[in-house]
Amino acid sequence: MTDYIGFFKQNNATMFVECLKEGEVLCLTLEGREKLAAEFHKMEHFFRVKLTNGYIALQQRITLLLSSTPQQRYEEFSRLYPDLILQIPKKYVAEYLGVSRETLSRLYTNDNKY
Repeated sequence: MTDYIGFFKQNNATMFVECLKEGEVLCLTLEGREKLAAEFHKMEHFFRVKLTNGYIALQQRITLLLSSTPQQRYEEFSRLYPDLILQIPKKYVAEYLGVSRETLSRLYTNDNKY
């Protein structure tokens, strides 16, 4: 994960990642990435596939945010990440879905009525 604009244009990042669980962070500079890609065809392929998949996911998320209701976004999130919705604080789920914490509570309550 990275702030791609900051990474590829070598500018300060405007986005950040907040870890909700303990994990390991590996860092790679743009220069290091380019060197790996030039020396190892499989790494160039790996980077291209990861970047393409990330772009597709981003486009799908933007489309969902612009063309769906909060209920539809909540249902899609629940479908894609059934375990996450129970593991992470509702505050972060609400932020991801672009709704208030109160709206998320209503969606969550409606979902559990059935």
